[in-house]
Amino acid sequence: MSARIYLLAAGAFAVGTSAYVVSGVLPAVSSELHVSLTAAGQLATAFALSYAVGAPLLSTLTGRWERRTLLLAALLTAALGNVIAAVATNYPVLIGGRVVAAFGAAAYTPAATLFATGFLPPEERGRAVAVVFGGLTFALVLGVPAGSLLGGSLGYRGVFGLIAAVAVLVAVAVRAALPRVDAPPAVTLRERFAGAADRRVQIVLAMTVLAVLATMGVYIYVVPLLAETAHLSGSVVGVLLLVYGLGAVLGNLLGGRATDRFGSLRTLTVALVGFIVVIATLPLTATSAAGAGTALFVWSLFTWAFNPPIQNLLLELGSEGGLLLALNASAIYLGAGLSAVMGGLVIKLVGVQLLPSIAAVLGLVVLGLLVTLRRNPALQEIEHLEPLEAEECPAVVAD
Repeated sequence: MSARIYLLAAGAFAVGTSAYVVSGVLPAVSSELHVSLTAAGQLATAFALSYAVGAPLLSTLTGRWERRTLLLAALLTAALGNVIAAVATNYPVLIGGRVVAAFGAAAYTPAATLFATGFLPPEERGRAVAVVFGGLTFALVLGVPAGSLLGGSLGYRGVFGLIAAVAVLVAVAVRAALPRVDAPPAVTLRERFAGAADRRVQIVLAMTVLAVLATMGVYIYVVPLLAETAHLSGSVVGVLLLVYGLGAVLGNLLGGRATDRFGSLRTLTVALVGFIVVIATLPLTATSAAGAGTALFVWSLFTWAFNPPIQNLLLELGSEGGLLLALNASAIYLGAGLSAVMGGLVIKLVGVQLLPSIAAVLGLVVLGLLVTLRRNPALQEIEHLEPLEAEECPAVVAD
């Protein structure tokens, strides 16, 4: 795999850390700005909602931009948002910084994914998507613990400043190492959004929302869940969350390789079936530290194997790849935003131990939608779609 793709993954790590790190600095934000922990937690909500709205909007507005310029602008916007957060002297300004950082991330991730796949044949795209999303996976694995560890010595301002510095460094490397890539041919707004009107695309986006809702609805509340099922707390839970993160890294890589070898639909089927089985049995398997560690590892492996094939599937389904990837990014953050609400309602009404069962039911719904894609005679057989010719094969312009 080209070193350029790993550079794009480094950018994904920078903007992804900007999203995840806030969980590790909430106490510091609450203390220094004199707001409640609940209010500080809304920093994550502001980022998620801004990302969800910004991804398709920015994809449309920047559709005629040269691709490397778009990546640079996105990284520098993310850096600016983190600088604003670092120097904010009050809560509203800090929220504003989070919104700006989210817009930068929303513009970067779909563009980086499309850039990474644009120079590769179809049989290598799954691994390229996995590498780029590997940056986001490492952000999940390292973001929260890094925020907690560095927040004590640097303060939350120092943490946001450090993220801004990393984003700027990656931007400099992108400018130096990546070629200029012409924008795709001009298309009208009607043509740009035509792919989103495709029933198959709508089904895939619904699958993304429900899949994220299922897994994040449990993950957000995994600490109280483990306290109930295995009576675990403290540093043991921290180690188990690290195990989950390691499973996510491996699952993302395996999902990319499986997509290239077996196709998007087969890989999605295996990932979903594995997720449903593991999450449905979680209250039974996570009754000890060893059992919980095994269950969390396998759960995250199947969960994060979902990302590469779903991205590749969208690239197969529509010529407006950039917009479809942006819409999928919005679907991810929409599902993440709804997961906290759903999980809270389930806990309030029936208790935390039923969360995995609800997630398994949602997983079955996603599997049903996938079966619809594969078997409905009104839908095209996706494995036999021709490769795209528009944004996936951009023209490279030498500096």
